[in-house]
Amino acid sequence: MLKIAYHPIYKHPLPDGHRFPMEKYELLPQQLIHEGTCSKNNFFEPEKPNDKYVVAVHEPNYYYNLVNLTLEQRAARKIGFPLSRTLVEREVIIADGTIKASEFALKYGIAMNIAGGTHHAYTNRGEAFCLLNDQAIGARYLQQNNLAKKILIVDLDVHQGNGTAEIFQNDKSVFTFSMHGKSNYPFKKEQSDLDIALENDTSDDIYLNILKATLPRLIDEQQPDFIYYLSGVDVIASDKLGKLAMSIGGCKERDRYVLQTCKNLNIPVMCSMGGGYSPNIKTIVEAHSNTYRLAQDIFF
Repeated sequence: MLKIAYHPIYKHPLPDGHRFPMEKYELLPQQLIHEGTCSKNNFFEPEKPNDKYVVAVHEPNYYYNLVNLTLEQRAARKIGFPLSRTLVEREVIIADGTIKASEFALKYGIAMNIAGGTHHAYTNRGEAFCLLNDQAIGARYLQQNNLAKKILIVDLDVHQGNGTAEIFQNDKSVFTFSMHGKSNYPFKKEQSDLDIALENDTSDDIYLNILKATLPRLIDEQQPDFIYYLSGVDVIASDKLGKLAMSIGGCKERDRYVLQTCKNLNIPVMCSMGGGYSPNIKTIVEAHSNTYRLAQDIFF
């Protein structure tokens, strides 16, 4: 059964009237249930994880300043959200969703988190709306509990996974692969184990040809026993924060290829949704929904 992490706090409105596309976290599960792709039984509600799993990735001083809302103002401003207790709780629960989804992926081949993909969170700081790095926390959790040894992170969000790259920069047990817009944020990139920077207006054909030439080779070279997939839909042409030119169909083919590759090679895969900022919320929900439809078709 496809298991999906979702908690009502995912859709919690931000304080001080801060505008950010939070609607998708509520609309996406509604759409999946409405169309029959999923039922309520597919969803599970994450909780707060043990702190030890968070501080295995993030510096304790940073994490506890975050939890206690004692982060210095300059550091808080880089995150981009007005900090609040509920916002920090939301991020911690998202991390638990990815931890638990990782365990479900080991059991069923795939599992997903409606939220997550917070790849701009560094070891000792957050930025760009990311407080804690959920997939890094999940990866370290699997390794600490002897559930996986070699992990491949496939980050196909339009923005480079700079925080993830920094966290694992000296760790050969986690291979970081980021394929992103060359001129997109972050403007000062970190060095992933493999970065592919795409030119503005990259089309479906160019994108997919690069991906299909790269992913099988990476898997063959690295021999991962677990894959994290960050399936941001901010690669599509209408996205306000992206500069690529992919169609919704091209984005769907990207997801199909990644998930089918994992299935064919019998490698468990955990998916976090990542970004999506098109002006029309229906576009965002449709593009994300395709990932879940494909997961059901390919794995179940």
